[in-house]
Amino acid sequence: MTDLKAAYLFVFEGFADWEPSFAVAELRRSGGRRIEAVGLTRDPVESMGGLRVVPTRALEEVAIDDVAIFILPGGDRWEQGPMETELEALLKRLDAAGVPIAAICAASAAIAGIGLLRGRRHTSNGLDYLRHQVPAYAEAAGYVDAPAVRDRGLITASGLGAVEFAREIFEELDVLSAEDRAVWAAMFRSGRMP
Repeated sequence: MTDLKAAYLFVFEGFADWEPSFAVAELRRSGGRRIEAVGLTRDPVESMGGLRVVPTRALEEVAIDDVAIFILPGGDRWEQGPMETELEALLKRLDAAGVPIAAICAASAAIAGIGLLRGRRHTSNGLDYLRHQVPAYAEAAGYVDAPAVRDRGLITASGLGAVEFAREIFEELDVLSAEDRAVWAAMFRSGRMP
């Protein structure tokens, strides 16, 4: 068992299981991190791909001083209604404490809706997508058309940027050397061994 803080992955009915997969696998393998699957409760959930996941913690059990990063995968839930107040409160506490938050695909719209993008460079599934999903979105000046963007502890990514999302998480947590991160990303993006 490691003394390092854990990577927390939010899991919910219909979460896009492939989007955080590169990140959590390498955080565990090369980064020596525990992976905590966090649910709204400890009840099992089924991913978009049909994987049954039993959360190791419920939201109310998250100890901020144990969180190295909090990862929010995409999923249709983010487009179907407001975020739960408990999750919003936790994310805002994590952000205030300087704990990195990583949101990919539709989860980027969810964090836009609670104001976490304010004043930070970010990306998503497109600028028009953010404007459509979050009518009050007013951060277009910080939007970057890139697969993944990291700015002051916040990582955002397009749903097509899982490799780049993982690479930014590795950089944030200093997993692998800079050279190894570049090789890793090139290998998974190109489908060719170095």
